[in-house]
Amino acid sequence: MPPGSQPAIKMIRNRRVDLDPIKRLRWPEDKEKAKALEELIRKRIRIEPLKTPPSTVAGVDAAFFDDKIICAACLYEYPRLVPIKEVHVVRVAMFPYIPGLLSFREGPAVIEAVEKLGVRPGVIIFDGQGIAHPRGVGLASFVGVLLDIPSVGSAKSRLVGSYAEPGRKKGSWTPLEYDGRVVGGVLRTRDSTKPVFVSPGHKIDLEGAIEIVLNCTGRYRLTEPVRRADALTKRLKKEISGPEK
Repeated sequence: MPPGSQPAIKMIRNRRVDLDPIKRLRWPEDKEKAKALEELIRKRIRIEPLKTPPSTVAGVDAAFFDDKIICAACLYEYPRLVPIKEVHVVRVAMFPYIPGLLSFREGPAVIEAVEKLGVRPGVIIFDGQGIAHPRGVGLASFVGVLLDIPSVGSAKSRLVGSYAEPGRKKGSWTPLEYDGRVVGGVLRTRDSTKPVFVSPGHKIDLEGAIEIVLNCTGRYRLTEPVRRADALTKRLKKEISGPEK
C-alpha cells in the first residue's frame, strides 16, 4: 500500500470528513503522500446519472491573500434559484501553489465552508474542473468524493482536451475529449458569449451536469450560485486585506 494510503481511506469513510491527512501534508517532502491520496480519490469517483432530482444547489468559490484563503458557499433552492444561505471561512493555506494539485490547497477550505451551511446540498457547483483534469481529479471531483455529494465543474477556461466550437445559441454544446474519452462538454450558457467547460465531478453524469449548469444560469455566463460566491469572496477579501492587495 502506498505511503499515506491508510489515513486517506479512513478520512474518506468517515461521515464527517477528517481533514487532518490533508492539513498535515507538506511540499515537497509529502509529494508521494499527496499523489497516493489523489489516486485513492480518483478510484472512488463515480460518473453516473443523479439518483434523485436535487432540491438545492450550492456554488463555491475561493480567493487568496497573503497566506490565507477565503472560501464562500452559497446555497440556493433548485430549480427556482431562490437564495437560502451563504457562509464563508477564512483559514491559512497550508499547501503551496502547485499546478495540477490545487485541490490540496483549496479543498480543505471548500469542505469547511460547505459543512458550515449546516445542510447537505443536492449538488455542488465549482468554478473549476471535475474529471476534465490531467489525472481526472479536479477540485469538483476531489471535494465531491470526500463529501460524497454530487458535484459539477463549470470552468471559465479549458484545462485539458480538445473540442469543436459549439453553436452560438444558449444550450449548444460539444464534447470535450481528452486521452481518448469524453471528459466534459463545452457549453454555451448565453447566446454569442464564450462557452464554459462543464465536467462531472462525482455522482452525476455529463448530461446531468450540463442540465444543472443551464438551469442555474440566467442573465450571465456563469451559474448564479457560483457568481454569488465569487462576489462574496471578492467583498470579503477587500474588507479583510484592503483594496490594494
